[in-house]
Amino acid sequence: MDLIPAWLDGVLQPVEKLAVHQRGLRHKAISVFVLCGDAVLIQQRAAEKYHTPGLWANTCCTHPHWGEDDLGCANRRLEQELGIKGLDLRAVGEVEYRADVGGGLIEHELVQVFTAQTAQSLPTALNPEEVQAARWVPLTDLMAEIAADPAPFTPWLRIYLDQHRTQIFGTTAQL
Repeated sequence: MDLIPAWLDGVLQPVEKLAVHQRGLRHKAISVFVLCGDAVLIQQRAAEKYHTPGLWANTCCTHPHWGEDDLGCANRRLEQELGIKGLDLRAVGEVEYRADVGGGLIEHELVQVFTAQTAQSLPTALNPEEVQAARWVPLTDLMAEIAADPAPFTPWLRIYLDQHRTQIFGTTAQL
């Protein structure tokens, strides 16, 4: 059973992950954006994921295990999902959002967001249970793709770029 930190009656408690999403409970999460200049590494979620399968998302996102620190979680999931190790992750703040992710499931996340700069030659090893594809895309192109057809992208990626772009990417992300 995968227990994640969620708030029940105002108290942070370990709750089973699927139950958190079924009940739309506010819970802790992390999101990572790996960057190379103005390009961001995005991933296409595996087709077998229990929600938002096959949709494009930011580099990495997950929920910390109960008792796990946010930075450790971010590094763990980068390695588990994409085979990426050794990046200098920088915390860029906290974001809260609530989104229907389909199938009667709700993400209501309090997210610690991390970024890292690297080269596009960064070696990756995609875990097919988590990720079916990854690609580098300039931020402006990604925003244009989402504006033209939002359906292939996760709700949280759309929210991040629409509402929290400057916080995540800095003032150069102002369009």
